[in-house]
Amino acid sequence: MQVLPPPPPAVTAPAPDRSASTVDEVRVAAALTDARVMVDSGFRGASIVLYGAVFNPSDTPADVVVVVRGPDAPVRLVKKTRNMGVWLNSRPVLFEGAPGFYMTASTRPLGDIAEFGQLRRLGVGLDHLRINAPEESRTVTRYGVKDVVVSRLGEDYLDWRRAVIRLREAAALYNGDPDGVEFVDEGLFRAEVELPTVAPTGKYFAEVWLFQEGEPVSVSNLTLTVEKVGLERDIYEFAHRRPWSYGILCVVLAAFTGWGASRVFRRE
Repeated sequence: MQVLPPPPPAVTAPAPDRSASTVDEVRVAAALTDARVMVDSGFRGASIVLYGAVFNPSDTPADVVVVVRGPDAPVRLVKKTRNMGVWLNSRPVLFEGAPGFYMTASTRPLGDIAEFGQLRRLGVGLDHLRINAPEESRTVTRYGVKDVVVSRLGEDYLDWRRAVIRLREAAALYNGDPDGVEFVDEGLFRAEVELPTVAPTGKYFAEVWLFQEGEPVSVSNLTLTVEKVGLERDIYEFAHRRPWSYGILCVVLAAFTGWGASRVFRRE
């Protein structure tokens, strides 16, 4: 009878070390349920949940502020002016660097979380959104026409800036929700990011700020990609990579369609 050797001693895996920052420091951690949104012909908007946890070993309460900023894009504005009894468009003003999408969500109103100067320094909130024109006035060609870029608008700057925000709010591209962050359990929170149908494609950046006594104590940075897929993506890339070829092809297709329609109606 063969005697089997004794089994080897059990090896106990060492317990994972707890992060020092988790134990000793106040910090916030966050993630997205979906970091990629695909846009096709049937896209009707998207709702993404941002969730996270607050590690707060102290007795001081903390507030969470979520800021999501979409890709920057130029914004061209004109204003109706009355000249000799006739309403005319003013010189166009082109703002560069305005985000195509911007939202904030917080546990309570931003004015109750931090002071005006602190919010302005961080660029948190629609009232503190950085929308700047170029430093020097110059004439460039955009949208097929010559636009006058105005950098020193004087007292009218605030009116133009409010117009940008108002138009983007009407399109559901800018939004601020003072109750958008909800604590579902002790230290666990969630917020919803609503992307409208007209949300621009590109890379989005999300900042999750943790405030204590009016001061930012921690921040978590996330990225979100909104991209076209399928035939829409192929057409979009072709139009931007070969604009001349795309334009000629559109003219040819339009001419062929018109010729075909005329032949059909002529036969009838």
